Amino acid sequence: MPEVGEQIAALPMKWDDKDNLRVLMVTSRDTGRWVMPKGWEMDGKKPWAAAKIEALEEAGAKGYIGEECIGTYRYPKIMDDGRIVPCVVRVYPMIVEKLLRDWKERGQRRRKWFSPKAASKRVDEPDLAQLLVGLARKPHKQPIIRNLLDNTAQG
Repeated sequence: MPEVGEQIAALPMKWDDKDNLRVLMVTSRDTGRWVMPKGWEMDGKKPWAAAKIEALEEAGAKGYIGEECIGTYRYPKIMDDGRIVPCVVRVYPMIVEKLLRDWKERGQRRRKWFSPKAASKRVDEPDLAQLLVGLARKPHKQPIIRNLLDNTAQG
């Protein structure tokens, strides 16, 4: 049975002045592809808490993260030793309150806001593209995002 990696990702998002959803993507360190802030689970941390840390380290994004996964996607992770490990990534929505000017991986990555549809055309993973396209349709109506918005409004 081949090894399968499980990772977590944050999907940093905000609404612009015209109430359009925008998602924050970062470039990967190795190939420069557009990806979400993601990484391995962290010992002693809930998966969404680990995803929030990845968003801070990789994108300099701070905000509220949902505790419920909004979807998953798969991709082939190329390890340092050249092995390819199939990974499943659980995605947690995050409402961005602040972008830091200086953050841990600033010198290694670029970050940029996209519409979900534009982001879907820039990612390599078909199921991630599908997840992003799904967000383009009435994001406020998605129960997980609506709950996150309700919780941030109360906080």
